[in-house]
Amino acid sequence: MRVIFVFLMVLSGNVLAHDMPATPAPLPLDELAAAFSWDFESAEITAEKLADDFYVLFGTGGNIAVSLGDDGVVIVDDQFPQVMPRIKTKIKELGGGRVDVAINTHWHFDHAEGNLTLGPEGTWLVSHINSREMMKDDHIIDLVNVSYNQKAYPESAWADVTYDESMQIHMNGQRIDLRHFGVAHTTGDTAVIFRGTNAVHLGDVYNNAGYPFIDVGNGGSIDGIIEFCQGTLDEIDKDTVVIPGHGPLATYDELANYIAMLTTIRDRMLNLIRAGATLDEILAKGITSEWDEWGGDPERVINRAYLGLTHQYIGK
Repeated sequence: MRVIFVFLMVLSGNVLAHDMPATPAPLPLDELAAAFSWDFESAEITAEKLADDFYVLFGTGGNIAVSLGDDGVVIVDDQFPQVMPRIKTKIKELGGGRVDVAINTHWHFDHAEGNLTLGPEGTWLVSHINSREMMKDDHIIDLVNVSYNQKAYPESAWADVTYDESMQIHMNGQRIDLRHFGVAHTTGDTAVIFRGTNAVHLGDVYNNAGYPFIDVGNGGSIDGIIEFCQGTLDEIDKDTVVIPGHGPLATYDELANYIAMLTTIRDRMLNLIRAGATLDEILAKGITSEWDEWGGDPERVINRAYLGLTHQYIGK
């Protein structure tokens, strides 16, 4: 009878959702920026060189990869319009000119809002097809303790070029592979692999500044993040530089350890969910304790993973 009841709850879309905290009221961008200690006025854009004519920029929002060469400037992710003048200045200091191609690893505002500036300037915008579709409408992004209502972008900021599973771009003397391994951090993530430089930008599928955020409310899943990272690992080698969405540059082994960590957390959580544990009970179990010194407060990753897993697996 319990299985039948749970099955009916799944059909109604309410399985275990009753013990989830309500989504916080969305904050305006300036208040959200304050919550994440982002300072658009004084944020410094710094650069780390990976190879000749290839750099990673760090600033406010997601990390930006920059490829320079005879074919022009290719960037991966573009942060915010408020800091775009400083991003352009840094690119010029590195020897580049205007941004010719901007690849979005996904549609979230801290990685793609720079499209609002670059698109109208004639930059070719590239993304997975699902990210382009998400840019067309308003979406609430529930970050657990805060939320943000990302407004629809104007058409000039939507991707000009999209793909479904894979595509290749040939610029600046190297092949750039775009790979989509399924739903992960969002439904439209892209791994951008620079074959010549031997570097991969994973956007927020891989967060090296702490535990990942899983945008379950817009289709993400912890299973998907694990599978996406493993798909990427299978495409690269031991010498590949891994560019995370946030945090310092990483290695093949660090990405492998990230997969192992998330797999262990997922498995522990799933065992507790199948035993009937509530979100609060799982939070009290310390299932992430050996990684908390690195990852920080695990509440958000546990909260979002719990929401996704209860809908995926309960009753099976």
